[in-house]
Amino acid sequence: MITYSMNWKVTFYSAKVEKEALNLPKSILANFLRIVDLIEEFGPDLGRPHTAPLSSGLFEIRAKGKEGISRSVFCTVKGQEIVILLTAIKKSNALPKRHMETARKRMKEIRDEQ
Repeated sequence: MITYSMNWKVTFYSAKVEKEALNLPKSILANFLRIVDLIEEFGPDLGRPHTAPLSSGLFEIRAKGKEGISRSVFCTVKGQEIVILLTAIKKSNALPKRHMETARKRMKEIRDEQ
């Protein structure tokens, strides 16, 4: 029998970011939480349709539901921890430039603190 342990930790940049994620529409939230569970068990490199690389050390959780699609941008930090930097409902093919700028700024803050 193969036993897996939860090796990865998923945290949020702030309480506001956690609230954004947990206030997703019901079916999108269910998919988001399932993907977070998979990340905690297997790591963030799940690949599509669950996660995907963006740019410069940023990645996304790709949650879908009957209400639409959300993207949660995250980065990895020391050890086996990922930090969710922001969550947004997807309205176009790419995340808005301002979201990407916010995510890059937050990632830099986290990495500068270490």
